[in-house]
Amino acid sequence: MAELVGLKVDVIVASGTPPALAAKQLTQTIPVVFALVADPIGSNLVNSLARPGGNITGLSTMNAGLSAKRLELIKETFPKVSRVSMLLQSSAHGEVTNKNMLKEAEDTARGLGVQLQHLEVESVSDLEGAFSGIITGRANALFVFPRPGNAGFRRRIVELAAKHRIPAMYPQIEYVDAGGLMSYATNFPEQYRRIAVYVDKILKGAKPGDLPVEQPTKFELVINLKAAKQIGLTIPQSVLYQADKVIK
Repeated sequence: MAELVGLKVDVIVASGTPPALAAKQLTQTIPVVFALVADPIGSNLVNSLARPGGNITGLSTMNAGLSAKRLELIKETFPKVSRVSMLLQSSAHGEVTNKNMLKEAEDTARGLGVQLQHLEVESVSDLEGAFSGIITGRANALFVFPRPGNAGFRRRIVELAAKHRIPAMYPQIEYVDAGGLMSYATNFPEQYRRIAVYVDKILKGAKPGDLPVEQPTKFELVINLKAAKQIGLTIPQSVLYQADKVIK
């Protein structure tokens, strides 16, 4: 980010909370457009969603509000689930957004009568050990947390979930495209398309602080029946009816 600021670029696009915070720390003049930020106010990126102020605006994913829904969908799809493993990144635990998502997941799990098992992953080499922990911990399902590192390992995560026949809920449709079972999330490609609209307005003279932070209006449930069949699972019709997309 320091290199971009030194180059005096016209606009900086920051994907995710840490890059956006780095941009805010290093420049108060270059316009910054962020995407995939769960809690812009809680992360101290903007003053308000309606009027961000300063040189930063963008698009929120509202991830903190999705943890409960994802766990509820796991329980609705697999009613006998009593223990869910959560794939986390320990390096992200200090972030406000991550703390909020964890707390919401824990509160929801208690209400559902589900016990959570935390599994820390920092690199792809940690995944084998994490999945061994799922087996020894007798977890019934996997909840992959929406962290950038996990997304980078998504193909391997999907492979291991299928190998160990573990039903998994993913935070992006890209996991399902890679062969995963199900996801409930905002449409990330659409967010990136919307970034172009913000950049266009700024290059035409708009001030970032006057452009409201956009929140997603739709969350998509995507279910992969091929993946379900591969691990011998049947998805209830009540859940299939809720799906925005079903892969057969």
